[in-house]
Amino acid sequence: MHFDTANLLPILPEIAILITACLVLLLDLYLSERNKGLNHILTIAGLTIAIALTGAVGGGEAQVFFDGNLVRDALADLLKGAILVVSLLAFVYARPWLADRGMLVGEFYVLGLFAVLGMLIMVSANSFLLLYLGLELQALSLYALVAFDRDSRKGAEAAMKYFVLGALGSGMLLYGISMIYGATGSIEFGPVAQAVAEQGMSNKVLVFGIVFLVIGIGFKFGAVPFHMWVPDIYEGAPTPVALILGSAPKIAAFALAIRMLVDGLEALHPDWQDMLVILAVLSMGLGNLVAIAQSNIKRMLAYSTISHVGFIFLGLLAGSEQGYASAMFYAIVYALMSTGAFGILLILSRAGFDAERIEDLKGLNDRDSWYAAMMALVMFSMAGVPPTVGFMAKLLVLESVVRVDMVWLALVAVFFSIIGAFYYLRVVKFIYFDRPAEGAPALVTTGGVRVAMSINGLSLLALGLFPAALLSLCQTAFA
Repeated sequence: MHFDTANLLPILPEIAILITACLVLLLDLYLSERNKGLNHILTIAGLTIAIALTGAVGGGEAQVFFDGNLVRDALADLLKGAILVVSLLAFVYARPWLADRGMLVGEFYVLGLFAVLGMLIMVSANSFLLLYLGLELQALSLYALVAFDRDSRKGAEAAMKYFVLGALGSGMLLYGISMIYGATGSIEFGPVAQAVAEQGMSNKVLVFGIVFLVIGIGFKFGAVPFHMWVPDIYEGAPTPVALILGSAPKIAAFALAIRMLVDGLEALHPDWQDMLVILAVLSMGLGNLVAIAQSNIKRMLAYSTISHVGFIFLGLLAGSEQGYASAMFYAIVYALMSTGAFGILLILSRAGFDAERIEDLKGLNDRDSWYAAMMALVMFSMAGVPPTVGFMAKLLVLESVVRVDMVWLALVAVFFSIIGAFYYLRVVKFIYFDRPAEGAPALVTTGGVRVAMSINGLSLLALGLFPAALLSLCQTAFA
């Protein structure tokens, strides 16, 4: 194989993240306790450079390189940019929390950056093998991050659950991939799609392969009935890790589903569509109903994640370009909303106290009205209240389902959305209509966090009022 340095151009964002992670790893050895903040500055700089490089090398015709294993197309450009922006916000929010607890160490940043690198590889993968490698790099980094607080028994328990169930999901996925390889003789999406179109459903090995792939995708998204790990991990993990877990990996999981089901197995759409219908209805139903009963806000957000995954599946199962674009729009928007919600929890926490119960948000408006407004925006957006972007995202997904004559599915989704609005609005009630707890101290916040949260919250409003720019980017990816 002849190595061509031109191959390296499209993967400059990945290279930037890898170099940043290695630099932080090396630098951390020589930094004194006082100067650990340099890790943070270096990480933010690396992510900013990666965002700039994504813009610089993006655009134009799709390119396939590294012997057909990697692809750079409009889909990869947009998803990479979204993952990097969301990760940048996550690291900015995490810093005061880590500094408060003496956890501002290089390992957090190194593991976080390697998880981001895994996500970027998943987005660019053009073969099952590379997709799986990216997935494992992301997963192994996140397992370690969940157990990051060594003194926390809940964290250790959550990490063990995550590891066991994550390994189970990965095993299912790998089993499905091996069956598809057996049936088609290739692991690249192009040749697989060709072979699948010729063979159709006559090949029973292929049928089993798809079943295992969908189960694997369900595990990675946390869709019902493969959702057992989500609430426990969100509750047990340190809040900054729950923030990382609940945001960017959802965009990467969307890329995983698109690359496998659409790029590789589009010809069998009627077969995997039925499976996704079941997953979507169960996820929206169980996610919204169980979230109502939660008093722990991290568990509530976990069940709300499960319900949002149901909506992303609605767009995927529509099987149209419009459906894929609306699901992509939803995945990106959801990552932004989730980042904002966990960001506020981090701002409310301080040394020796973590904001985990819904009651901890009582009277937030009296303590800091700007953060209260941002949290209200996030909650309204998650509930799908106009003019926030959450409403637009839901509307687009529902429209794509109606267009493929599945009106009953759209009605089910609307019904569960109305139920879901209850627990989001309950949070807003606590923020504005309840008094703060006795002796609640002032919020500890920094200028950087305030700027990031303002951008995060206001972007949900701006994208709701002017969704055309992001939507046209999503549509271009599938045109």
